[in-house]
Amino acid sequence: MNIKAVDVKKLRDITNAGMMDCKKALLESNGDFEKAKTLLKEKGQSKADSKSGRTTAQGLVVIDSNKDFAVIVEVNCETDFAAKDELFRDFINKTASLILQNNIDSMDQLEGQKIDGHENINEYRRFVISKLGENITIRRFQRLQLDGVIGSYIHGAKIGSLILLDKNGSKELAKDLAMHVAASKPEYLSNSEIPDEVINEESRILRLQVEKEGKPEEIIDKIVGGKLKKQFNQLTLMDQEYVKDPDISVEELLKNNDASVKSFIRYEVGEGIEKEQVNFADEVKAQVDAQK
Repeated sequence: MNIKAVDVKKLRDITNAGMMDCKKALLESNGDFEKAKTLLKEKGQSKADSKSGRTTAQGLVVIDSNKDFAVIVEVNCETDFAAKDELFRDFINKTASLILQNNIDSMDQLEGQKIDGHENINEYRRFVISKLGENITIRRFQRLQLDGVIGSYIHGAKIGSLILLDKNGSKELAKDLAMHVAASKPEYLSNSEIPDEVINEESRILRLQVEKEGKPEEIIDKIVGGKLKKQFNQLTLMDQEYVKDPDISVEELLKNNDASVKSFIRYEVGEGIEKEQVNFADEVKAQVDAQK
């Protein structure tokens, strides 16, 4: 069957698939556009399925907001090349907008939403996978109600932070503290939020270390207590040295401004994910192979 170039272009405009894929689909379907669209969709799903088990430790973090909520989203891919692709950026930005518009708070809710002409977010994700040749995962997101003064900061699209101050806080202070959170990686707001199991385990490890140093038994508790305090001061936002003025703590900064922190969130792309060791040449080859 002779397939006209104008028909190939028409199918490509409808599906955004590659020219050769469109031509093959039209040949297989004897020129039937609906069947060709189905074939292209099935091919994209098959391609996406074949990549679903790959590690995704690269990606982007985005922040979006409206008058009532702010949302922070992390979407992962396999390489930094894909993270810079416009199709990938569109995917994460549209996902963030959808979460805001539809007041979504869980992955289960998100999975049932129609988006960008697709029946659900997973179908859209699989479409992007078929185009980029890489696995893509929506790793996490969180909405924050704007019942105070919000501050946000994005560093290189890889680290994002949100912080919510009470209504006494200023926008400038919130912005500065969002930058501090991005830079200093606090895990808890204050010592009172640190779980007992974390305290007990860190105490056990420090005690073993001090005992190995041969310190006298009567001063071990004091040494462990001091080390533990110093260690946890690095993990709690209130006790950290303020990055723009290390002579004061964040707690002191807030007191000076008669403000308090209600909550904060910090995302860093790929944190906690065991990354596969791939050199630059292998990354480039993988990208070339994905386009075949």
